[in-house]
Amino acid sequence: MKECSKSIMRRLSDPNFAARYFCGNGIDIGGAPDPLGVYQELFPRMGQVRVWDLQDGDAQFMEGVEDESYDFIHSSHCLEHLNEPSEGLANWFRILKPEGHMIITVPDEDMYEQGIFPSTYNNDHKWTFTVFKTNSWSERSRNLTELVSGLGEEADVQKIERLTSTFRFNLPRFDQTLTPIGECGIEIIIRKRSFEEAQFGGRKPKPGGINDDGFRLLTGFNRPKRPPEQ
Repeated sequence: MKECSKSIMRRLSDPNFAARYFCGNGIDIGGAPDPLGVYQELFPRMGQVRVWDLQDGDAQFMEGVEDESYDFIHSSHCLEHLNEPSEGLANWFRILKPEGHMIITVPDEDMYEQGIFPSTYNNDHKWTFTVFKTNSWSERSRNLTELVSGLGEEADVQKIERLTSTFRFNLPRFDQTLTPIGECGIEIIIRKRSFEEAQFGGRKPKPGGINDDGFRLLTGFNRPKRPPEQ
């Protein structure tokens, strides 16, 4: 089933996708035959979205794509096909502009492979993924928390989420992605810090301050008073 298309209604319910994540020009790595760009009109701040697939080159290396080329990176179920996902993730992050976002989904090993590897449902899967485990049934398991930490101080992790809302845990083992609603995956969203932010160790507060009148204007409430120090 088309995993990118399945994600659209879920993403439309989160204003961050329209307001922050899918903004500017992007690249959809492994996007054929279900490209994100066909949903451009649903995300008003989305610009041009280039599809990068097998005919364009190995997604592990992204050869020929210059550093900091795109405002956002999208990839739906491609990372598990790479020989070395940590190198692929680093190169995807390399071509992302500072303050842009990388939005990636991968299959969750317990919801998709469900205890058997090589994969019963896709024989080209080279790895299984989990958010974090100290022990996995899969000899090819990768912890996403560890993969993301390898991106260094520029990686500002916005979300790592198991997509369990449509998974039926009580059903016998079968490929639930064959159904119209089953995603069986993990979504990762990483913002790329600017050089200044990375040096500072996080986002700097905006300059200036808000006095009592400004607080009341923005919120409609009076600023709460601090209790006197004892």
